[in-house]
Amino acid sequence: MTATQTQHKVVSGDEWRKARLAHLAAEKEFTRQRDELSRQRRELPWERVEKNYVFEGPYGPETLADLFAGRNQLIIYHFMLGPNWEEGCKSCSFLADHFDATRIHLAHRDVTFAVISQAPMPRIAEFQKRMGWRFHWVSAFATTFQRDYGVHFTKEELAGEVNYNYGKTRFGAEEAPGLSVFYKDEAGDIFHTYSAYARGLDSLVGTYQFLDLVPKGRDEDGLAFSMSWVRHHDKYGDDYAVDPTAGYEKPREMVECCKHEELA
Repeated sequence: MTATQTQHKVVSGDEWRKARLAHLAAEKEFTRQRDELSRQRRELPWERVEKNYVFEGPYGPETLADLFAGRNQLIIYHFMLGPNWEEGCKSCSFLADHFDATRIHLAHRDVTFAVISQAPMPRIAEFQKRMGWRFHWVSAFATTFQRDYGVHFTKEELAGEVNYNYGKTRFGAEEAPGLSVFYKDEAGDIFHTYSAYARGLDSLVGTYQFLDLVPKGRDEDGLAFSMSWVRHHDKYGDDYAVDPTAGYEKPREMVECCKHEELA
């Protein structure tokens, strides 16, 4: 056995097929359980959205109703890009690399997809251009939207535990990741139907679904922060290396002179 080979059990073709069929039965049961969980999710009660949120879009003001773009269902990803951050969160960027390809398919199933951040629109536009993304992205800088949906905290709140993912927890940044779903009826009334945070966002990451199929899996065991290996897609290079002791690192904030220019 060469140095590159693993000490994994190796069997005959017949034994391999027997083991695979046993695991297939477990996979099918998991699929049935997932389908049932999705059905239960669709039966959750809704809450009416009472506030009239007005966001800053790339071409001017946009209401929450505008974000539906004529459809009845809306998925919003809460992207971690703070008002003074130099760039977006690399973990959110990892997710965002998967968004553009699905938008055309969602649109033909009566679903609009949009992204919202706390940063002002010029900061969003600059980072979006750098990353080459095309999805619709608006700013909640002048609204309480991100705070109302549990993904924006004050510096004072961060000194203790914050309310995130339906519980109290310590959090290291004023922005947090999340996803929220809304429905707009024929009368124009809007309802909040679902929100998910933290590991509830796993299913959005196509790369993880591929990694789960290979022998090493996600290969995140032993890392202080599971996604510490992730880079912005324009920052991977020949010198790429994973620091297993690295925790979550909030993007640096802009220097003071640039803050005033950006928010003016």
